Amino acid sequence: MHPPLTLHRHPMCAEIIEQFQKCHSDHPIAKFFGECTELKIKLDRCFRQEKALKRKANFEQSKKLKERLQALRKETAQNES
Repeated sequence: MHPPLTLHRHPMCAEIIEQFQKCHSDHPIAKFFGECTELKIKLDRCFRQEKALKRKANFEQSKKLKERLQALRKETAQNES
């Protein structure tokens, strides 16, 4: 199963999504017998890569936020003393 195939949510995989959707529309019956399986595998790999990049970016962002919060807490603790 894959996430919804909206192009605006998956810009890295847009080309593969279009090919996959075209394959499904060109082969309405054969898609059930593996006609589009190669594209599905490519799409899954692309989604994994995209997710890894997003995960890394989110981790970096959370790291920066955590550092800011710790600095703010330290500053607040010093002001209270």
